[in-house]
Amino acid sequence: MSMSRRSAIASALAATAAIGGLGAAQQAGAASAPRRKSAFGPAASPVGDVVGKITVGYQGWFACIGDGAPINSWWHYSANGGQPPSPSNTTLVSWPEMKEYSKTYRTAYPNLNSGQPATLFSSWDQQTVDTHFRWMQENGCDTAALQRFNPFGAEGPTRDGMAQKVRQAAEAHGRKFYIMYDVSGWTSMQSQIKDDWTSKMKAYTASGAYAKQNGKPVVCIWGFGFSDSGRPFEPAPCLDVVNWFKSQGCYVIGGVPTHWRTGTDDSRAGFSDVYHAFNMISPWMVGRISNVSQADQFARDLNGPDQADCDAHGIDYQPCVIPGDLQGRARAHGDLMWRQFYNLTGIGAQGFYISMFDEFNEGNQIAKTAETAADVPAGSGIFALDEDGTSCSSDYYLRLTNDGGRMLKGQLARTPNRPTQPRV
Repeated sequence: MSMSRRSAIASALAATAAIGGLGAAQQAGAASAPRRKSAFGPAASPVGDVVGKITVGYQGWFACIGDGAPINSWWHYSANGGQPPSPSNTTLVSWPEMKEYSKTYRTAYPNLNSGQPATLFSSWDQQTVDTHFRWMQENGCDTAALQRFNPFGAEGPTRDGMAQKVRQAAEAHGRKFYIMYDVSGWTSMQSQIKDDWTSKMKAYTASGAYAKQNGKPVVCIWGFGFSDSGRPFEPAPCLDVVNWFKSQGCYVIGGVPTHWRTGTDDSRAGFSDVYHAFNMISPWMVGRISNVSQADQFARDLNGPDQADCDAHGIDYQPCVIPGDLQGRARAHGDLMWRQFYNLTGIGAQGFYISMFDEFNEGNQIAKTAETAADVPAGSGIFALDEDGTSCSSDYYLRLTNDGGRMLKGQLARTPNRPTQPRV
């Protein structure tokens, strides 16, 4: 099983732990960051499939024994993938809303509090991927970044199959997609990532649904420069990979550490040339903020200077927007996510990367999620969307993302007041 991004970056949280509460003047300063000259600022690139658009991170990494996936495992559902997930054998922290999946798989969890069996979906079923991309279409999610971990291990055949399923769903629902390589734990990355692109993934760029920016196919590489043992790469091989993809005619996004610009905390020193070689910078944010005050401080102290650095180097800026860890009770029924949309629109970010669409393992998913305690397994301790007493529809964070995208695109006036109602 691929390592969690959260587990690999937990050490960086200490650097943000002191953010705490801000005074009213500090919050106002962040929230009132001046608007830039155009809807997307003096970007290096015109509007395309990532600039000026909402991109969602798509894991597509859930499987169930009996679904036909090559991995033949309860992939990303169970700690022991040979056994169905249960309260003592699970990697889930949030429970999906299951009503729209035509094929489901019985788990070893107790029944839901409603009395219905506790079932889960498999990403391997095409209907699952089609359902997800239909939700994207209905809610203004323009582009999906398909996560691709080391494909040369046991996960490889399943990862390959998921790329085909995503292509089919993107084409059917008028969405764009691109390959987002995650280099976590990939020891032979420098050579193998080139082989994988040349022999397998490059073929997907022939699809009309494959994302293009500046007329070039988009590729993202996530993980260069992080100061943890899971990504021990030196700057030289990383720079070689970035420049190789650019030589292949690609527009290359860097999924980089939060503190990439200063080379501190979660970022190794000496990676400035690597970071500035990317066409677009997208710093990681999961686990970094958990309330509106922290979002304001990040806008002032990190996002604003990040945008200025990108402007100075002719790089597009795509900050992460997170809904918040549901199990950590960080969402404040949408206020945390909306504050990020408001702040980042104010600095003129070139696009937003939503972390993530289907991340039920870390509780940061925007996909339809259990609404109430009746929709989660009895005795599981899993929180539903109404955990703070506010009733939210299962699609609330999809609708919130849609409105954030409208504000990014100038279709909705910039406002600090969340226009999206938790329940329609």
